Amino acid sequence: MGDIVEDEASFYSNAEDYWKEVAPTVDGMLGGYGSISSIDINGSKAFLKKFLGDGEGKTGTGCALDCGAGIGRITKRLLLPLFQTVDMVDVTKEFLDKAKSYLGDEGKRVGNYFCCGLQDFVPEAGRYDVIWIQWVIGHLTDDHLVEFLRRCQKALRPGGLVVIKDNVSYEGVVPDEVDSSVCRDLGIVRSLVGRAGLRLVHEEQQLNLPKEIYQVHTLALR
Repeated sequence: MGDIVEDEASFYSNAEDYWKEVAPTVDGMLGGYGSISSIDINGSKAFLKKFLGDGEGKTGTGCALDCGAGIGRITKRLLLPLFQTVDMVDVTKEFLDKAKSYLGDEGKRVGNYFCCGLQDFVPEAGRYDVIWIQWVIGHLTDDHLVEFLRRCQKALRPGGLVVIKDNVSYEGVVPDEVDSSVCRDLGIVRSLVGRAGLRLVHEEQQLNLPKEIYQVHTLALR
């Protein structure tokens, strides 16, 4: 996607500027599609529960990381109900500030609020059972996504899981100049995962979303 992202610095700074203007609400996090939040969360919960538990090949429930966490929609409704501790990382400080009230009492189990772009974020080695990366990979260049996924792999506990959930284009890389992001097709996403040295263990399409948006796929990686 090098020909699409000619100026890496402005690719990132334009995205930061865009999100600074977005309301710190569920509807804001979902680009005006707040009504799909429960469909999304229920699909994610069913997906994740396939992996959690005790025994060989299962993933623990000690600590999860929410990447591109925003105000904590996923932390509140998906991760905190399933994990003892959740860390959040987002580039927009105002969203993380809002999260502290949005999460309510359960927010006491948020371990860390990291204000950082994922291209620069280094998660602690061996800390996480699950690293959840949703609707944010389009804000990373190919090389930065590969490097971030490599760092995520090192941050996993034994049996841990990296999950990507995102829109996929029908073919190629489609730029979105409004929020300074790209949408990649599934083949490209899989190839970048492979470059990062991760193995795809399960993949599903999120059903029952509005027909006018790109398909959403969830990939479990180890």
